[in-house]
Amino acid sequence: MTAAAESTVTLDGRFARELAELAVPWQAEEAPSPELLVLNQRLAEDLGLDPHYLRSPEGVRLLVGNHVPAGATPVAQAYAGHQFGGYSPLLGDGRALLLGEVTDRTGRLLDVHLKGSGRTPFARAGDGRAVVGPMLREYLVSEAMHALGIPTTRSLAVVATGRQVRREGMLPGAVLARVASSHLRVGSFQYARATENMDLLKRLADHAISRHYPHAAEAPNPYLALFSSVVSAQAGLVARWMLVGFVHGVMNTDNMTISGETIDYGPCAFLDAFNPAAVYSSIDVSGRYAYANQPVLAEWNLARLAEAMLPLIDEDQEKAVAPAVEVLGGFRGQYSEAWTGGMKTKLGLAGGNGSDDAASGVVDDAVAILKDGPVDYTLFFRNLGRAARGDLRPVRGMVLDLAAFDAWAERWLALQPDAGLMDSVNPAYIPRNHLVEEALAAGTEGDLAPLHRLLEAVTDPFTERTGLERYTEGAPEDFGAYMTFCGT
Repeated sequence: MTAAAESTVTLDGRFARELAELAVPWQAEEAPSPELLVLNQRLAEDLGLDPHYLRSPEGVRLLVGNHVPAGATPVAQAYAGHQFGGYSPLLGDGRALLLGEVTDRTGRLLDVHLKGSGRTPFARAGDGRAVVGPMLREYLVSEAMHALGIPTTRSLAVVATGRQVRREGMLPGAVLARVASSHLRVGSFQYARATENMDLLKRLADHAISRHYPHAAEAPNPYLALFSSVVSAQAGLVARWMLVGFVHGVMNTDNMTISGETIDYGPCAFLDAFNPAAVYSSIDVSGRYAYANQPVLAEWNLARLAEAMLPLIDEDQEKAVAPAVEVLGGFRGQYSEAWTGGMKTKLGLAGGNGSDDAASGVVDDAVAILKDGPVDYTLFFRNLGRAARGDLRPVRGMVLDLAAFDAWAERWLALQPDAGLMDSVNPAYIPRNHLVEEALAAGTEGDLAPLHRLLEAVTDPFTERTGLERYTEGAPEDFGAYMTFCGT
């Protein structure tokens, strides 16, 4: 590549400038032999980055943080957080760096962030490194979530470092380069509040308003409007998770973004058989972050954000409590509206098909059918699209109580569900857990073909294609109970 191509990679340092108290300038650990494993070419182009350059030796070094463009200031971000309910006053990026911000082709300012780039001052007992499997998981699942229309951080690249990392054994190391609207978290506000530096807390809130909710600046109380915006964004986000059967697995306050984007795909998974109590994280021994608990925990996290923001909402914190509680009280209604509306759409009942009461009853009873037996969540809704076209056999063959299903189906079909609408929101392809593990195991051994085949399916999830039949199927019986690990 030419020098001119390199010069087009410019990274701003707005976070580092405006919030220096939350930013520790740091350098990534030197990768001994970096090798590009996967590059998101379309995302690179949307960011105005030259994919050919990113594939060059210097570009690959940029993607692991070893080449820093002139003027860039990589930083490790400070934040606090409640982890499984217990408060930690100082967490921060223990194995991650914010390289800086880029302006994409639509004019949006976006973070470019590394994960697995080595120890930072926040690393505590960790080695600061990541391994190939979990980084490929985040790449795969985040891009699938984007294709499903769910707000999420995006994955730009995974680069093998050429260094072995000790986990349960010795595994190949890797760095993930990801992109986000920002990496501001509930934990960022908790940290700023804990410092008792009200100027820092105000600058953090102003930064969040500027980047994510500029309309809040015009409100009578901008900081209450900011909190309200985050509540709304998270209510919609978690509803979308629930509608596709996504289980985040580690909904700590440091993993909840201010932007309303999904972040940190560690012990995450998608439901196979519908199970409200589903837990896939090896460290969630109490089931705190089970599938059905996600809305409740989101509300709990937002209460922690409210506590951190009280001095901004009113100088007299006692007077701030009532308006903050009122805004937080809107979460359940907003979540319920988003979830119910989404379920009606999944059942083809949006746009006035039937009365609201009839449609709501059909939704409630569909969930009861799912709860009654081990029904594949994704395939159930996809097969209902066939039922709406007159072929009830595939979905009827999935349920145990045929009489209950037949009675429900008669009521549902009487509402004239829109099969085309259903196919546009009910994916044929998701990152099924057994397929993810197959792709990650192969990728760890250097074979990326299964990953690319799975990516082909899940990044166009609503369009069924010949040759991809196995990607619509549930796990084989011998797959067993599924468990994921955070990768640290």
